[in-house]
Amino acid sequence: MTTLAKICGLSTPDAVAAAIAGKAAFAGFIFFPKSPRNIAPEAAAKLANPARAANLKIVAVVVDPTDAELDRITSILNPGLIQLHGKETPARAAEIARRAGRPIIKALPVSDASDLTAAAQYDDLAEHLMFDAKPPSGSDLPGGVGASFDWTILKGRKFKRPHFLAGGLDPWNVADAVRQSGAPLLDVSSGVERGPGLKDPALITAFLEAVRRA
Repeated sequence: MTTLAKICGLSTPDAVAAAIAGKAAFAGFIFFPKSPRNIAPEAAAKLANPARAANLKIVAVVVDPTDAELDRITSILNPGLIQLHGKETPARAAEIARRAGRPIIKALPVSDASDLTAAAQYDDLAEHLMFDAKPPSGSDLPGGVGASFDWTILKGRKFKRPHFLAGGLDPWNVADAVRQSGAPLLDVSSGVERGPGLKDPALITAFLEAVRRA
């Protein structure tokens, strides 16, 4: 099984170049003001151009977006996928997919196996589900906080399309994560940073090399 990776929260040319060189499959740009990885759509569009030319799928990450926000991001960035990382209901997720004219990734917060039941509500309408570690109580961020969960609860789980594992991944544990979860897709953000929002090209390279070896 070939495992594919998404580098999320990109904000600099060097980080994008490392994602391209390391053969990431997805490049994620975050549009959420509370995130240290927040980026303006215009800046993201410029960074996305070389990634798109290298056949990476461009992902716009949003959190409970308004229609106006969604329209602006979609028109400027022209993403291949919209990642919903908020509390979007199945009805709202389907509405966003129709409005944007793009397939969606729906992120679901997980702390234990009981949280996986929510997947059934979105399995029919999402191009990919993403199982991300539930952030600590009181966090302003829905993800990207370096938390993880018991990866083994995903082992053997079947969904209609390939799913993402996210939360707490880094170059040193990603091989174990693949082995324990069986996830075909991986998402990393804080695990390839030298500080909040500061992507380290060397860590991106190391992460993608570890994914290839996993």
